[in-house]
Amino acid sequence: MTFPAQDRKPKISIVVSDLSSSGAGRWGGAIRPFLLAQALRQLDYDVEMLGVAFGEKSSAIANSAFPIISFPCQSHSGFFQAASKLIHQINGKIIYAVKLKPSSFGLALIKKNFTGRPLILDIDDWELSWHGGDKWKYDFNPKQIARDFWQPKGQLKHPDHPLYLKWIEKLASRADVITIHNQFLQQRFGGIYLPNGKDTSLFNPAQYDSEASRAKYGLSDYKILMFPGAPRPYKGVEDVLIALEKLNRSDLRLVIVGGSPYDDYDLQLQQKWGKWIIQLPKSPVASMPEIIAAAHIIVVPQRDSPATQAQFPLKLTDGMAMAKPILASCVGDIPHILGETGYLVEPNSPEQIATTLELILNDFSTANTKGIAARKRCIKQYSIEAMAEILKPILAKFSII
Repeated sequence: MTFPAQDRKPKISIVVSDLSSSGAGRWGGAIRPFLLAQALRQLDYDVEMLGVAFGEKSSAIANSAFPIISFPCQSHSGFFQAASKLIHQINGKIIYAVKLKPSSFGLALIKKNFTGRPLILDIDDWELSWHGGDKWKYDFNPKQIARDFWQPKGQLKHPDHPLYLKWIEKLASRADVITIHNQFLQQRFGGIYLPNGKDTSLFNPAQYDSEASRAKYGLSDYKILMFPGAPRPYKGVEDVLIALEKLNRSDLRLVIVGGSPYDDYDLQLQQKWGKWIIQLPKSPVASMPEIIAAAHIIVVPQRDSPATQAQFPLKLTDGMAMAKPILASCVGDIPHILGETGYLVEPNSPEQIATTLELILNDFSTANTKGIAARKRCIKQYSIEAMAEILKPILAKFSII
């Protein structure tokens, strides 16, 4: 499929599954849909982003770089009305759906069926992994169906219920192109490898003074381990805290940036290991490089599970771009992403984390050398520019560029 010469740069509509303040809207430019938008804009495409916003009463997201249009609705009501408006509003000649969900790919597929517009599907998670993976089954008992569908907050009223996630997996092949960001997803769904990129001009250690950053955030008295994201049990933060207990060094602290918007997990961590934790509030993307500059070591201690095997932890490229020593676990694509530029431990292993922390702190010169190599690797393989180079031939299938 090609477009006339005057349309060499057709508009691209990125359809996101949830643009609410607890979904994609929470992290703004730090997550996959916004990274895709940046890479597309590197190629001089016009971009718009659309999505429902579960649980929101108004459209609150603003971004001066490109239009962002959200359609508020409640999780169990109002979705069809919001979805109808969203489908009608998709103006791009190419549709790029992010996540294999009814609330994104499903709506984009409807638009494709009505218009014939090319559809790219980006899969950045195995959505069923959050529900037990292939073992998950729905109880098709008539009473259960009646409860789940007819009650005001029945589970089947949510468009991304695992039953619908299971069904929509079978429709993935209807996309014209699939992009994925790790080997696990590629083995399951096929597609073209498109790793997460980082804005390495923004995340540039040469622009920041680490000592000044530590002073600004009250961290000057410590050696700082940093987890720049929302802690969840599968992310292994507890293993780092157990390691700190084992080391029992008063100069070490774990800084958690942002915290969890989902539950009281942060409070649980504070109650058990508060003496080792410093919590910093969620910050806009533009502020994150300065915060990460304050770290001595970035920790990405993922535990081994189907969910983590299907992930590309963005915290890795945060640390790589900022030339920080990185301690991470051997889960999923992490060893491939880091190569020889970081320190790897087995998952679920506080003892190895403790030993490796001592190794890093006792030879910090070598650790910093690895950090410098990590930035070079990030620029070459995991930058926005690297993403754009991969996207260029993909988009050439649908347009002249």
